[in-house]
Amino acid sequence: MRTPHRPVGHRPIEATPGREAFAKLCNAYMDWCTVHNYSRHTVDHAYRYLGAFVDWIGGEGISNPADVTKATLERYQHWLFRHKTYHGAPIAFSTQKCYLSPVRSWFRWLAKNNHIRFNPASEIELPKPEQRLPKNILTLQEVNRVLAQPRTHEILGIRDRAILETFFSTGMRRLELGGLQLDDIDRERRTVHVQQGKGRKDRIIPLGSKALLWIDRYLLKSRPSLNRIDSPTKTLFLTHHGNDFTLYRLSQLVKGYLGTAKIEKKGSCHMFRHTMATLMLENGCDIRYIQAILGHASLKTTEIYTRVSITKLVEIHRRTHPSESDSKTRNKADP
Repeated sequence: MRTPHRPVGHRPIEATPGREAFAKLCNAYMDWCTVHNYSRHTVDHAYRYLGAFVDWIGGEGISNPADVTKATLERYQHWLFRHKTYHGAPIAFSTQKCYLSPVRSWFRWLAKNNHIRFNPASEIELPKPEQRLPKNILTLQEVNRVLAQPRTHEILGIRDRAILETFFSTGMRRLELGGLQLDDIDRERRTVHVQQGKGRKDRIIPLGSKALLWIDRYLLKSRPSLNRIDSPTKTLFLTHHGNDFTLYRLSQLVKGYLGTAKIEKKGSCHMFRHTMATLMLENGCDIRYIQAILGHASLKTTEIYTRVSITKLVEIHRRTHPSESDSKTRNKADP
């Protein structure tokens, strides 16, 4: 059975004995999503989590989607709740939602297109997401330690410094950074054009002078050596093989520099996103501008950083809390 978090490829769900009908209709649904301009991420998401459901349903002895009932889907939801990761930890509610959402969408599509007579998932409630705060946010001193790690006298070191500076300057997602093209950089306006970000939305965001300096240095000294003559590309950041970065490779690159900088906080590319937003907020940036930079559809999503940014709260607590006042009085009275 396909267990949670196992990497999967971009291919149709295999029609093994007993689940041919499920595989056929899952693949038809993903084709429909592709034709209707759903993002590749959404289609890949559907493949992964519908595949997990089809694996599970095989153990239930059900071979036809028309035989799935609400009770069947509730058993699947309970199975996800009880299931453990490779490390023995329960699956987070947000991850359980990732597994259930494509299944619910698929059954809605089946009913709408008359593949089944009724939708058994119509009353399935998704887990309520937890309101979790980003735990691991870097200080400015830690950021500077990480930025200083690449060997900038080497081709790959210059590239890596440009990548790290871009992450910190823009707060963009790793999928967005990996998809940047050469003409997305506007030097005159000092902006970067993020094409088809999350939700398939374009946005233009500021690019700091330091990040732009390192990008220009990378374009001058590194990229010409990385761009393959037999297969040139307009992708901005290239691997040492001249290929586009995968999401995994970007994460490993950033984790490596966090390690060499002796940063023990867990995280990777997204840590720079959280850090940028938090530090800008602490420096007085209006939260609506941070929302625009990060590309959040709702201000409510951005407001999480008002609960992470506690510098001003700490200062006010120090100045106004009675115990702090008593401490200052005692210190003055000490010989």
